Amino acid sequence: MLELYGQKLSSRLLLGTALYPSPAVMAEAMKAAGAEIVTVSLRRETAGGKTGGQFWSLVQSLGVRVLPNTAGCHSVKEAVTTARMARELFGTNWIKLEVIGNHDTLQPDIFGLVEAAGILAGEGFEVFPYTTEDLIVAEKLLEAGCKVLMPWCAPIGSARGPQNLDALRSLRGHFPDVPLIIDAGIGRPSHAATVMELGYDAVLLNTAIAKAGDPVAMAAAFSKAVEAGRGAHCAGLLEPRDMAVPSTPVIGMAAFS
Repeated sequence: MLELYGQKLSSRLLLGTALYPSPAVMAEAMKAAGAEIVTVSLRRETAGGKTGGQFWSLVQSLGVRVLPNTAGCHSVKEAVTTARMARELFGTNWIKLEVIGNHDTLQPDIFGLVEAAGILAGEGFEVFPYTTEDLIVAEKLLEAGCKVLMPWCAPIGSARGPQNLDALRSLRGHFPDVPLIIDAGIGRPSHAATVMELGYDAVLLNTAIAKAGDPVAMAAAFSKAVEAGRGAHCAGLLEPRDMAVPSTPVIGMAAFS
């Protein structure tokens, strides 16, 4: 059972709500994934007028928990203001905090992220920060009041999968009791299984499912991959070895001359 800010959840796959070919396909993908948390951008809700209202009604009908985000914010002021507006609109203290520092890589501005996280945590927000795999940044975010961390494994939408397994493994090892959710860069179900095998608690996806040839089928595939990776981690994986080890014992074997 996954627990985030006191909320217990069965699913370890979180989904974004952008880029789907239609709202109906998005809804079916959510169901196929078994997702219990979906991220929603304040910009989507406020930019669409009547369409935005219909989108929000659809999300509510799915019976999922909404995690508003500050996607597209490039400063502390912008992110904090957006978070405050999202709390009023969506009626939740949960916020996925993004403070983007680079237009090309969409890498988070870690200095602005820590500052914004401290402000929002002080105002009662339960912050889910989109961050890098840097250990020091992770410590600063925890000190700022975050109880969940969301490190990337590659740039947003790149589909490149885990780029630095050693860093991700180190982050997991340094913070064994902190919920860690991989956010950004996952492109294939095998990528999701890999990070779950490292002991990560969940995966947040959007582009890999929404832009697939069949988003519903891909959502189901990712759901199975996340479950398989988690199961493998809990079962205890065999570590790589430098030499071959026979699976059949040699003692007691018949000798032929």
